[in-house]
Parts: sequence; C-alpha cells; structure tokens
Amino acid sequence: MRQLSSSAAPIQTLLLDWYDKNKRTLPWRDNVSPYGVWVSEVMLQQTQVKTVIPYYLRFMAQYQDVYALSASPLETVLKSWEGLGYYARARNLHTAAGIVASEMNGEIPRQYSRLIALPGVGDYIASAVTSIAFNHAHAVVDGNVKRVLARLFCMDTPVNDTRGHKPFKETADRLLHQENPGKFNQALMELGALICTPKSPACCQCPLSGRCTARAQDLVNRFPVRILKKKSPTYHITVGGYQKGRQGSHHQTGAQQPAGRAVGVSRRKG
Repeated sequence: MRQLSSSAAPIQTLLLDWYDKNKRTLPWRDNVSPYGVWVSEVMLQQTQVKTVIPYYLRFMAQYQDVYALSASPLETVLKSWEGLGYYARARNLHTAAGIVASEMNGEIPRQYSRLIALPGVGDYIASAVTSIAFNHAHAVVDGNVKRVLARLFCMDTPVNDTRGHKPFKETADRLLHQENPGKFNQALMELGALICTPKSPACCQCPLSGRCTARAQDLVNRFPVRILKKKSPTYHITVGGYQKGRQGSHHQTGAQQPAGRAVGVSRRKG
C-alpha cells in the first residue's frame, strides 16, 4: 500500500470539485436534517439508491420526526417498510426513535459515542449522521469507500474480511477533509457508486485517476481483494436399518446389512 502523503489536500480538492459538478439529486440531500440523514442511511444499508428513494419519501411524509415514528405501532412501521427487506432495520429504528423521543428530548445525538449506543446504529451510520448532519470529522467506510481506497492505494486487505475494517477506517480517517467531512464522505461514496464501480470502472472519467496507484500499475482489476469462500462439501448418505418381525425373522430396509447389525451410515464426499 502506498502511504498517504503528509497532505491529502490535492485528493480532497479534486474529489470535492468533481462532487460539486456530478453529484446526484437525492431527496435526503435536498433538505439535510439529522433525522432525514439517519432514516436514509438505515434504508440504504443493503439496498440500492433507486429502490430507497420512493420508500424514503413515503416514510418521511408519514413519520416526520422521531415523535411520530415512536408513537406509531411497530406493525404500522413494518407495513411501511414492506418491500425493503431486512426488517430488523425497521425494528431497531423504531426502538431507537423511542429512546430519542423519551430520553433525549427528540434530538438526534450529535456525539458519535451517544449515537452509536442506539439500537441498530453501528460505526457506519454513526459516522455518516455525525459528519453529514453535524459536520463532525468521522470518516465513513462502506463497500464503495473500501473499493475506492483499495484501488487508490493498492490496499491488499480483503474487503470482505471483518478484520480488515480497521485499516480501511484508518486510511479513510487520514484522507478525510477536516473542515468539510460530511461533503467529503458523500463525495467518496458517490465516486464508488458512479465511477469506481466493481466491474468496468470508468477510470477515464475519474477525478483521481492521476493519483490512483492501481491505475498507474495497470492493476485496477485486481482490486479490491476478496477472500474466496470455500464451497460447503456435499455428502451422499445411505442409511440402512432392520426391524425384527414375527417368529424372530429380520426384515432389512435400505442398504443390506448383516443380521444383527445396527443402522449403518456411509458417506461419500462429492
């Protein structure tokens, strides 16, 4: 991995300029609020942006703040979530909204440590909300960010290994724009979503192509590194047994077994 220079300013400038000109128009960006950012980030976990947009608009119209969300029966909230999947997200959001409404005067915590303590809130959501809504310097690390960083610095840490989160987080922290962390986080994620894609990345359109180590070494297709999961072995099992019939005779079932032997199991790995 190429080490970051003492100043990440050139990368920050190039990326932020690109973002200003190319960012998508999304409802949670039009009128930024801590609650809106929180809801959008929860919905965006494991779900594509184009799928989330109509759900987000309906959800925000029905539950305009944490008071409205927490006051609604869970069944109603789950019905509103229907089609997005991963329903634990909705359950946790509903529970956390109740805590914010009853114990925090309805105000989304500004502090990372308080926000991450809420049900369903991990490092990614806590970093996204505190940086985008409150401009606090916390770097976000999702799949898009890992892919960009892996190619930019030829990071050989597997992106699908939980132990690999720390080096990506540390790199993102060092690269983060301290004065405008929320915008920079969104720009980095946007670059991964639109340009530095998993397959056939548009390197010719990338604002960081001149500073990308993988592109300079013609290694773009080798990054990010992933651990190949081993296929589970398949066993063909034959089960045999017997039962004692009348007059002491034995009736065998399944595989033929010698008289008096118990059930036998044979395995063949295939």
